[in-house]
Amino acid sequence: MDATPRELSYAQAIQEAMALAMEADERVFLMGEDIGVYGGAFQVTGDLVERFGADRVMDTPISELGGAGVAVGAAMTGMRPIFEFQFSDFATLAMEQIVNQAAKMRYMLGGEVSVPVVMRFPAGSGTGAAAQHSQSLEAWLGHVPGLKVIQPATPHDAKGMLLAAIEDPDPVMIFEHKLLYKMKGPVPEGHYTVPIGKAEVRREGRDVTVVATSIMVHKALDAAETLAGEGIDVEVIDLKTVRPLDRQTIIESVRKTSRLVSVHESVKTLGIGAEISATIAESDAFDYLDAPIVRLGGAETPIPYNPELEKAVVPQVPDIVAAIRDLVSGRR
Repeated sequence: MDATPRELSYAQAIQEAMALAMEADERVFLMGEDIGVYGGAFQVTGDLVERFGADRVMDTPISELGGAGVAVGAAMTGMRPIFEFQFSDFATLAMEQIVNQAAKMRYMLGGEVSVPVVMRFPAGSGTGAAAQHSQSLEAWLGHVPGLKVIQPATPHDAKGMLLAAIEDPDPVMIFEHKLLYKMKGPVPEGHYTVPIGKAEVRREGRDVTVVATSIMVHKALDAAETLAGEGIDVEVIDLKTVRPLDRQTIIESVRKTSRLVSVHESVKTLGIGAEISATIAESDAFDYLDAPIVRLGGAETPIPYNPELEKAVVPQVPDIVAAIRDLVSGRR
């Protein structure tokens, strides 16, 4: 018997999760621009329109505000819509429905109505899509009470967290890094969920804690392997969820390592790294620190089109290696 784990790409894992949910629950349906015959801007929905029909895989007009409004309204009437934005940047066009409607309806109506809508955002740089199609805006939405905001970093979590999001009674925003879509990894068959709001220690270490999000998890792990050869033992935490934030896992790790580095692709100023830093500063873990907290994030600039400049404005593996090396050596 072949014991080799089944491998899927990140995109295939998402598609499988949507198909399983649609098979199990007729209330689940998909909405978005070009998700039907075209299969989605990044081919994630694929052939689902052929399997489930155009009434459940619905191409929408080029109006993010309108499409998001329909999805929120459908969720309030008991449906389970999954709305795909072509690029996460286009969330800016639908902020009224996301921030003022989806996030607040349960509260404003005294819990009598829930809004079980899922919104998917292809995010991040690395594809040469330039300033208006390459942003990481998860911290924007993470600032809003009433929303749950997740960033799966592996195919396994992409499937399991999407299934958890579909079953959640509240609006869940999923940021999927575009460079992860082709990444392959083990994905169990059938239905399973990965909990929202729980981080995971991807690599245990004793010298420094690195809290990373999305694609930066993989860059942090690569940096940890490099530093292991220098005798620096790095613990890597995959945050997974921006809101609600798993503060306890971070605090417990920092108590052990006495050093903290956060790394994310979104702009450093007011990014999730600031909240991670504040979490330690406001807890007893602060007393365990042997060095200042270090934040790595995107530069204070729009994402350039030029591929070399594009790489230069977001943290890369050498940047993470250098920051950890300096921190452990006392140069920071």
